[in-house]
Amino acid sequence: MSHMNDMGERRFGRVNWLGLMTLAERECRRFLAVWNQTLAAPIVTAGLFLTIFAIAIGPTRGDVMGVPFVNFIAPGILMMTVIQNAFANVSSSIVSAKVQGNIVDTLMPPLSAGEMVLGYLAGGIVRGVLVAIVIALAILLFLGTGLKHPFVALAFIIVGSAFMGGLGMVAAVYAQKFDQIAAITNFVVTPLAFLSGTFYSVEAMPVGLYQITHLNPIFYFIDGVRWSVLGVSDSSPVFGFCFGLIAAIAVNMLAWWMFRTGYRLKA
Repeated sequence: MSHMNDMGERRFGRVNWLGLMTLAERECRRFLAVWNQTLAAPIVTAGLFLTIFAIAIGPTRGDVMGVPFVNFIAPGILMMTVIQNAFANVSSSIVSAKVQGNIVDTLMPPLSAGEMVLGYLAGGIVRGVLVAIVIALAILLFLGTGLKHPFVALAFIIVGSAFMGGLGMVAAVYAQKFDQIAAITNFVVTPLAFLSGTFYSVEAMPVGLYQITHLNPIFYFIDGVRWSVLGVSDSSPVFGFCFGLIAAIAVNMLAWWMFRTGYRLKA
């Protein structure tokens, strides 16, 4: 699948920019075509989370790390929504293509494994960033919470989307049907997101679970965005960003290997 000639060079150069951009555009157009499901629905869900917690717990719960409870959970809900959408965008695209039998349309063109990974990843990252922007504007409008470090927040959102997009690729290549990807979402992605300090400070967790949480990259993405928005965090933002970046590179290298070898992709 390397599409190389005898000299090791492809006739259009080392990088098929046209093919890469076409795949990236296809992945973006795919979710923009149904924006009411892929962008509006997650934003409504995030708003419901904030509203329910504000009504049920907000008035009686004291400040967390020096900020009001609803303001504390808002960045966590933002990042949780981002990572879920980045994962869903990539995984659903690949699984749909495999189930419908048209994955060959992506595998046959002269695209290297790296170009396919970047193309699919582009859709997940763009969707994650768009969701984050709209939720951030809603938080600013209704809670009055701005961004203390907007570029740091953007960096965490991009790396977090890249990690979850890569995880979505790995899960989708492994899965053979929609039921399997749904199981991975329900039993892996959702628990990792909910047990990552989205709704609480991890300092309140039992010792064993506290240690496990610090091995979860999603915790660092949520904590990093919280620091970017509120200026408070459970861990070092610099360490969290480096940990998350390494995790994103690792999972996307695994996805690259799957495409390179044709693991569960070749008939």
